[in-house]
Amino acid sequence: MDYVWAFLVGGLLCVAAQIVADGTPLTPAHTMVLFVVLGAVASGLGLYEPLIQFAGAGASVPLPGFGHALVQGIIQESARTGWVGLFTGGLAATAMGVTAAVLFGFLAAVLFNPRG
Repeated sequence: MDYVWAFLVGGLLCVAAQIVADGTPLTPAHTMVLFVVLGAVASGLGLYEPLIQFAGAGASVPLPGFGHALVQGIIQESARTGWVGLFTGGLAATAMGVTAAVLFGFLAAVLFNPRG
């Protein structure tokens, strides 16, 4: 049943993003930033962690999950190191995801030819 909930919650998050993308004049970049910020705000208010506990990867993998990871990294690092954690916590918490995105983007650019 965990897989079903993960699929449904992740799918609903993606459907919401698609509705915003199709129903507003926002660019795809604006839509992505909007969903990261919404995840960060929900995390800061304590609303996103229960969703992750319920849906697992269905809530942590989509873009709001990235915002949640940023905020949680900042909170944890700030508790450990003080105000410096405000600047380092988000980067430390999301470094693996950012590294993977850059690496796979680079590999795709090297291996495939763009259409003209």
